Order: sequence, then structure tokens, then C-alpha cells
Amino acid sequence: MRFHNSRRHMIDFLFPVALFFVFALSAVTLILLAAGVYRSTTERSSLNYTSRTALSYISEKIHQSDADGSIYPGSFDGCDALIMEQSFGESTYVTYIYAHDGAIKELFIRDGVDAKASDGQTILEVESFSIRPLSDDLLEFECTDQNMRHSSAIVGIRSASRD
Repeated sequence: MRFHNSRRHMIDFLFPVALFFVFALSAVTLILLAAGVYRSTTERSSLNYTSRTALSYISEKIHQSDADGSIYPGSFDGCDALIMEQSFGESTYVTYIYAHDGAIKELFIRDGVDAKASDGQTILEVESFSIRPLSDDLLEFECTDQNMRHSSAIVGIRSASRD
């Protein structure tokens, strides 16, 4: 004799459905938490980007152009500027890095050519930027970005100082 019990209970349907909703809720919660962590990380990264990137760029330009007396602070069109001289063949070219109209700008021109501060290529938007010589071979750069985060860097010039 064979007994066949084919009664279905409500729990046979509710358990898989409840398990699915628990899984879905867990997945959505995990995605929302990950999105929050990602957002805060990118915001912090963005805040640190501006002023530190500008100072890293300037530091790298100094290291690339470091030759006997070719790097020194000065002024260009009424702006404090970092001046880097380079010779190509018979001609001398000058790179100016300076702050103008809320941005750090760079201008590469032949020495003696008239130019204005507005002619430079914008590197990065900043609130303020300053260059201060600490000694013959040390320069201090200070930068405040548009979020009012302040950064500074001291860069050494390896070549002999300008006479």
C-alpha cells in the first residue's frame, strides 16, 4: 500500500519568496553602502587634487629645467613668477609660471618677446599662489585652491645659483 501525500502548505511558497526578498534587500543595501564610500573617496580625492597637483607640476618643471642658473623667481607683467630659461640653438626661450585671474598659468616664449599675463596657458584654477625664495637654492610655493585648502612645497634647485 502506497501513501501519497500531495498536500501543499503555504510555507512552501512563502519561504523561497521571503528568502529572495532578504537576498534582494541585502544586495541593495550593499550597493548603497559601496556607493556612499565611493562618493566620499572621490570627493576627498578631488579636494586634494587641485593644490597638490599644481605644486607637483611646478616641482616637476623645476627638476626638468634645472640647469646652471636657469631657474629663479622674478616677475612677469606685474605677477610674481617662476622664471626658467632654456637655450635652443642660438635662441633663448623663457617659461614663466605665475598666478593671474584666479589661475596658475604657464607661458613659454622667446626671450625678449612682449607678452601679457593673460596670454599664458591655464594650468589650474586656484584662489591664491605665491613664490618665496628661502635661499639661493630653495624656493617655497604656497597654493590655496578654490575650496580654501592650503598646500605648500619647498623645492630645491640642484644647479648653481644665478649671479
